[in-house]
Amino acid sequence: MFKKIDIHVHTRMVQMLMRPRNNEPYASPEQIREKYDAWGIEKGVIMTGIAPECGFHIQSNEESYLLAQQYPETFYWFCNLHPTMGNNAPDTNFSYWLKYYKEHGAKGVGEVTFNYYIDDPLVDNLFYHCAECDMPVTIHLAPQVGGYYGIVDDLGLPRLESLLDKYPKLRILGHSQLFWSEIGKDATEETRIGYPKGEVKPGRLVELFENYPNLLGDLSAGSGENAVMRDTDFGIWFMERFQDRLFYGTDVSAPSVEFRLGSWLDEMHAKGKLSESAYKKICRENAIAMLED
Repeated sequence: MFKKIDIHVHTRMVQMLMRPRNNEPYASPEQIREKYDAWGIEKGVIMTGIAPECGFHIQSNEESYLLAQQYPETFYWFCNLHPTMGNNAPDTNFSYWLKYYKEHGAKGVGEVTFNYYIDDPLVDNLFYHCAECDMPVTIHLAPQVGGYYGIVDDLGLPRLESLLDKYPKLRILGHSQLFWSEIGKDATEETRIGYPKGEVKPGRLVELFENYPNLLGDLSAGSGENAVMRDTDFGIWFMERFQDRLFYGTDVSAPSVEFRLGSWLDEMHAKGKLSESAYKKICRENAIAMLED
């Protein structure tokens, strides 16, 4: 087993408020460490939960910084910003915050979960500054404003493509059901918010990966693992083809959460289906190159 880096994890310094849907708090750093030791993971990247659209327990950048300081053997961290911060205007100087947090160890921005259209002027301004400060961004895509969390795009991801084209220096780590469902041609308005099953014929997402080298893939959560595991032959092809731009992740948040991707990657490599190169890059080396450059 090759020691992994988790590109996407959630934790909190204090476990108090319970998540309504499962009556659990966020996982503690100690609970994350226990999972990591069992799953062969060295460290993970804290996604700072600053957006009220997603969080039932809001988290500050300063908390994520302190967690990474207190548990350096377990965590890296991404800072996070809301597009209304500052003066709630499309000319806010987000570089002021980004440079500060970068100097204090933040390796990127995310998880972006505020519920605005990708091309909203407030959001566009934030992405402009992320590109200028060379901060990769982890995005969670959603289908509409209202009733969901995440930045909004339409079927076929036209707004994401425009963003990738407009800011070629901006490294975007795509994530969520809506993002990964577009890996296949069968994505529809109904299926893109879930976990499509069955054989995959290359879809819109493959086209975007082919055309935009600044698009990266966060394979965390059920959405990421489903994208590559639903059709083994296609999943192996996809990982081999884009091995330089894919990242293993979990998206652990609650103590009881379990994911299969890590053991599946180990199995595919052990059986000789996934090359040594792709396996090591996806599990660890791509993350190390991003996080320790």
